[in-house]
Amino acid sequence: MKNSFLVLIITILTTPFTSSAQTAPATQDSLPPLLNLEQCLVYALQNQPAARQARIDEAINEKDVRINLAAWLPQVNSANTATHYFKGSPAQAQGAVANGGTATQISNISIIGIQATQVIYNNDVNLASKAAKFSKQYYNENTINAQIAVMTDVSKGYYDVLLSQKQLQRIKEDITRLQRSLKDAKARYDAGVVDKIDYKQATIALNNSLASRKQTEEAIKSKSAYLRQVMGMPMERPLTLAYDSVGFEREAIADTNQIVNPADRIEYRMQESRRSITALNINYYKYGWLPSLNANGAFNRAYFSGSLPNLYDQGFPNVYAGLSLTIPIFTGTRRVQNLAKAKLQVERADLDIINVRNTINTQYAQALAGYKSNYNNWKLLKQNVDLAKDVYNVVSLQYREGVKTYLDLIVSQSDLRTAELNYLNALFQLLSSKVDLQRSLGTIGNINKQ
Repeated sequence: MKNSFLVLIITILTTPFTSSAQTAPATQDSLPPLLNLEQCLVYALQNQPAARQARIDEAINEKDVRINLAAWLPQVNSANTATHYFKGSPAQAQGAVANGGTATQISNISIIGIQATQVIYNNDVNLASKAAKFSKQYYNENTINAQIAVMTDVSKGYYDVLLSQKQLQRIKEDITRLQRSLKDAKARYDAGVVDKIDYKQATIALNNSLASRKQTEEAIKSKSAYLRQVMGMPMERPLTLAYDSVGFEREAIADTNQIVNPADRIEYRMQESRRSITALNINYYKYGWLPSLNANGAFNRAYFSGSLPNLYDQGFPNVYAGLSLTIPIFTGTRRVQNLAKAKLQVERADLDIINVRNTINTQYAQALAGYKSNYNNWKLLKQNVDLAKDVYNVVSLQYREGVKTYLDLIVSQSDLRTAELNYLNALFQLLSSKVDLQRSLGTIGNINKQ
C-alpha cells in the first residue's frame, strides 16, 4: 500500500470518454481471489451503478449536443402531394383566366419536390454552439465527481472490513490465551491449590470473549455486504481482501502542510461550469433582437391531368433559391424581462461559488483537525499495545510462579485485548480521516485540472 496506489485510477479517470467505446465492466471471473485496494477501486469504477450512470449521462449529453448542433447542417425534406378534385381545381381556375374564361377540366394534381434550408444565423443555434463546450465539461466533471464518491466509499469500506477482520483475529488470540488460563485455573482448583473463584473468573472472561467473537463475525458480514454494494459486486461472490499491516501504517501518514485550493475540488469546478452555462443566457437575450437568416431552395415537379391514369405522363419542373429573414420587432418586453432574469441567475451563481469556496475551506479545516486528532490517538494507542504486551508477559510469568494472583492475570489479559482492539479502531479512524482529508484537498485520485 503506497501513496502511489491511485496512479492506476488516475489513468481511468483521465481517459477521454466515448459513448461508442465505454469501459467494459469487469466480471467476477476476471478478479483475482485475493483483492487489494487498487483492484477493488478499479472494479468499483467499472461496475458501481452510480459511476456507470454518470458515464451514461455523459454519453447522453454528448448526443444532446450533437442533436442541437445538427441545426447548423442543411435540412433537406421531400414534400409530395397527390390531390383529386371532385369539382373544380386551382389549376382549372388559373387556366380559365389564362384562356379568357375557357376552362380545361383538371381534376388531378400532384407535386413531387425536395426542399432544403440552411441556417446562416439563428440565435438559438448560436447559443447551442457556445453551450456545447461548457456542457461537455460539466458532464465530464460530473462523471469524475461520481467516481470520487465511489472511491471514497470503497476505500473506507475496504479499510473497515479488513480492520474488523484483524479485530476478530485479535479476539481469537485472546480466546486462546483465556482457554489456556481456564485450563490452568481448573488444574489448580482440582489440585486444591486455589478455590473455585479463579476458575469461575476465567470462565466469565472466556464467555465474554466468545460473545465478542460472534458479534465481530456478524459485523464483518454486514460490512462486507456494504463493501460489495459500493463496489457494485454481486452479493453471492466471495470477497477476500489482502491485508498488509506495515503498508497500512505507512499509508496512514499524510502531509498536513498542504494548502487547500478550491480550484482543485471537483465541486468547485462543477459550480464554475454551471455559472458559465448560466452566463450564456445573458448574451442570448441581449442579442435576441438580431434577425434569423436562412437560405432556402427547392426543386419541384408538378403534374396536372383530367384523368387519373394519365396524371404522371408529363411533368412541369420548377426550381428556386432564396433567403428568408425573420426580424423580431416587439415581443411584449419578454426579451427584456428574460435578460434581467438571466443577470439575476448569474449573480446567484456567483454567490453559489462563494458558498462552495467557504464550504470547501470548512471541510478542509474539519478534515485536518480530525486527521491530526486521530493520528495522535493512533500513536498513543500503538504504544499502549506494546506496553500491554509487556505487562501481560510479566504478569503471566509471575502468576505461574505464584507471585501474582489470578485477578492480576485476568486484568492484564483484558488490558492487552482492549489495547489491541483500540489500536485497530484508531488505525481505521486514521485511514478513514486521511481519505476525508484527501477529498477535502481535491487530491484523492490526484484529479486536478486537466
